[in-house]
Amino acid sequence: MAEKQIGVVENYFAKIGVAAIRIDEGSVSVGDRIKIKGATSDFSQVVESMQVEHKTVETAASGDLVGIKVIDKVRAKDTIYLIEEEG
Repeated sequence: MAEKQIGVVENYFAKIGVAAIRIDEGSVSVGDRIKIKGATSDFSQVVESMQVEHKTVETAASGDLVGIKVIDKVRAKDTIYLIEEEG
């Protein structure tokens, strides 16, 4: 499986477990598997829901600031990778 860098964490909201992620390159969709890696973060998960400007979206593209519910704590400047299935 290949990993492609697509964005970076801008902020993390601990009470609701949501990361604000800036998409810098490419896009991410509900159902995609992402990896979050930083100084203390290193995990992957499937994107189950996303919001842009408090509206639920299926896909976020380059330039979007998207809120994604995460399964573990993340920090600002953590890197987001899209895990691409090979084949």
